[in-house]
Amino acid sequence: MDVLVINADLGPLHRVSLRHAVRMLVRRVAEIHEAEPDRLIGVYPLPRVVRLVRYVVTRWRYSKGPAWSRPGVITRDGGVCGYCGGHATTVDHILPRSGGGKNSWLNTIAACGGCNQRKGDRTPAEAGMRLRFEPTAPSWAALVAR
Repeated sequence: MDVLVINADLGPLHRVSLRHAVRMLVRRVAEIHEAEPDRLIGVYPLPRVVRLVRYVVTRWRYSKGPAWSRPGVITRDGGVCGYCGGHATTVDHILPRSGGGKNSWLNTIAACGGCNQRKGDRTPAEAGMRLRFEPTAPSWAALVAR
């Protein structure tokens, strides 16, 4: 279970493990902002969201956006295959790297193993497959909120 960490101004920052969130509470770096009712971890309610006690400057978050990463693509697409709608476990390059495609937000999509293997080293049109949605470059907030 992941816990959302929000800044003192209530802006989302990132997600951390439950263990990390409890350590933040013990060190008094954060407070519980939202918790699950009637569930405890020691003396603390089970947190869903923790809020930092002090504001952390995050100017870098308002730059061009997050760098491309495989886990980021799967998070952006909600773990759903861009071809069949099944459970995505891999990342597929729409324009294959062998054809000049790059690791970028707009050229990659989450895919299940079967669709990724079926498409192979071809474009979706060459493989007779259709994208269910167009890939986009996510903002920091969009990746953190998932």
